[in-house]
Amino acid sequence: MVAPVLTAPGRPAWRDGKRYMWLTATVVPLTAIVGYGLWHRTGVGLHWWITPLFVFVLVPLLDLSSPPDPANPPEAVRAQLEADRYYRRCTYLYLPLAGLALALGAAAWSEGHLSAMARVGAVLSVGCVTGVGITTAHELGHRRGRLERALARLMLAATGYGHFLVEHNRGHHARVATPQDPASARLGEGFWRFWPRTVLGGVRSAWALEAGRLRGRGRRVWSVRNEVVRGWLLTAALFGTLGGILGVGVGVFLVAQALVGVTLLEGVNYIEHYGLARARTASGRYEPVTPRHSWNSDAVVSNLALYQLQRHSDHHAHPGRRYQVLRSFAESPQLPAGYATLLVAAWLPPVWFRLMDDRVLAHYGGDLTLAHVQASRAQALADRYRR
Repeated sequence: MVAPVLTAPGRPAWRDGKRYMWLTATVVPLTAIVGYGLWHRTGVGLHWWITPLFVFVLVPLLDLSSPPDPANPPEAVRAQLEADRYYRRCTYLYLPLAGLALALGAAAWSEGHLSAMARVGAVLSVGCVTGVGITTAHELGHRRGRLERALARLMLAATGYGHFLVEHNRGHHARVATPQDPASARLGEGFWRFWPRTVLGGVRSAWALEAGRLRGRGRRVWSVRNEVVRGWLLTAALFGTLGGILGVGVGVFLVAQALVGVTLLEGVNYIEHYGLARARTASGRYEPVTPRHSWNSDAVVSNLALYQLQRHSDHHAHPGRRYQVLRSFAESPQLPAGYATLLVAAWLPPVWFRLMDDRVLAHYGGDLTLAHVQASRAQALADRYRR
């Protein structure tokens, strides 16, 4: 298949060379499905490790062995690209595959024939599927269409993160790179300190935003009109249905894979804005969000697998743009690798600090006061960089 040629008056013809490669994201749930099938046929539990090996070994190797791709689609064909429903269907396809992977993992767990290693592999495999599913829901949840937002809510049900759409769209995007944002990591803040702060802070923020919206309309906070409540009810319905069919013991698996998925998402959140800060203006307000307030990566394979989430600088500066038209900017701070490579480094704070702290300082010309710094590490960082 050849991608269609797009034309604009006075502009050269252009073709999206990555058009059919956007299906790469579906490889994640497909590997989990294949892993289940191979285990079911052979009884070898190691097959459950195919998905984590793909996510944390093969994708980083492919990223590191491929040159980055900073090319942007011509702005003249943006409207045509965004109107092409093929790109939306690429994201729609993820949900049924993820649902099948979740159901198969739950069924295997409930049969009771998995070894300890296979159980860990099953949790990691399905957790990778639902974790990447949150990034799919992120893309869908930014759209105004009812279908896309409904699919986003369904995808988030698998990890109990139904509040994410409220907090991300109305909280995180407004407060990004400020001390008020629980999803913006501070310079010197380790991931395992960030994790409870962002998870609990995100829930509190989402609830406060929805409570304020409903009270402003004269409605009860505890009701099905509350988007946070609706998200939690979807999770209860999903987990309750699987528990009713497969037995209550499957609840351990469902909670464990959800924790893995959430940890993947929050690892990505940790990477996206680490140490970056928006300055206050003379009026006391924070400066507008620009591409300088998010880390960017042009790693090819992980961008294909995450619907270009790594072009996060453009996403935050222009959240209305669909994934296929996100751009790379020279002024954006650049990550040394893609998310799949950096996630493991983020989970090892000494490695992460060595890898990223100097980059944050270089972004601010060596001025530590311009960065978003963890208060408890401020003096140690000041002493280090003074030396």
